[in-house]
Amino acid sequence: MRRAIPLLALALCGCGASAPADEAGRSTTLVSTMRVERHSLPRVIEGYGQATPAANGVTTLSIQQPGQVVAIPAVAGAQVAAGQPVIVFVVAPSARSSFSQAQAAVKAAESQRATTAQLVTQQLATRDQLVQAEKALADARVALAALVKEGAGAATITLRAPFAGVVSTIPVAPGDRTQPGQALATVARAGSLIVTVGVDPSHRSELRVGAPASLARLDGGAAVSGHVQRVDAMLNPRTRLVDVDIAYPAGAILSGEATRVKIETSRAEGWLVPHRAVVIDSDGKANVFQLVAGKAKAVPVTVEVARPDNDLVGGSLDPRAPLIVDGAYQLADGDAVRVARPR
Repeated sequence: MRRAIPLLALALCGCGASAPADEAGRSTTLVSTMRVERHSLPRVIEGYGQATPAANGVTTLSIQQPGQVVAIPAVAGAQVAAGQPVIVFVVAPSARSSFSQAQAAVKAAESQRATTAQLVTQQLATRDQLVQAEKALADARVALAALVKEGAGAATITLRAPFAGVVSTIPVAPGDRTQPGQALATVARAGSLIVTVGVDPSHRSELRVGAPASLARLDGGAAVSGHVQRVDAMLNPRTRLVDVDIAYPAGAILSGEATRVKIETSRAEGWLVPHRAVVIDSDGKANVFQLVAGKAKAVPVTVEVARPDNDLVGGSLDPRAPLIVDGAYQLADGDAVRVARPR
């Protein structure tokens, strides 16, 4: 009859057989390694914004006379050429009446001035009366010129695009009666669209006009190259961030599109290492491990540029010693390791 072997004895026999060990009997950690090389990467500041017309690239079309909108040849969002009709407007009869009265006032003043000048030659009027008649004529002409400039002289006025661009808004409809100076349409100059992003105030000193930027649509698509056009000198009262305007090639991004912006502030030099090779200790300090004589050697580093896949770090790395990548988070300085064979 076979005697049963106690379970405790089996357990004691099996312990220590499954854990890899070095020649001294200490356990080792399986790691992967790679060579380290120096590289340079741009330092970037990220932000989010929306494409909108620049403040100095938008013109509002209006008429300084009351009247009625009779036709709208353009539509909001459409591209227009310079001189293309946007709004057709009929001036109110009251405005045209004021213009007729101003014309009559000029004719009356001209007649009065001529009569006074003739009386002066006959010594029937004084030089002061002639001066007063000339002033009345000048005032009448100025009043008429002002009405002409404000559009009161024409029964129908066609407002045209002052330059090639996009009709941003048309807040009126055919048949609307409007007041003097009311906005009838706004036109954004072609190429005047910008993306305004908010940047943390602590990074403002790193920004400069002309710095390259990359714009990526949140809806997807190829990135668009641009540059910093303006850096605000005050905080946005709503967001408490510094507004930065990014210019980009005309037509590359449509008005209203949301984008993610990366602004390049400078370039950093250092060692390019995989992100998973950088270990942050309990004190918040960054380290990497290099393989020296079969053991892990901790090397303090500073992260110059952090990315999801690779980091650029500064530190006293030995280019001849392999960098430990996988397994780095399981190590302490001086731990014995064994290197996995590449598959």
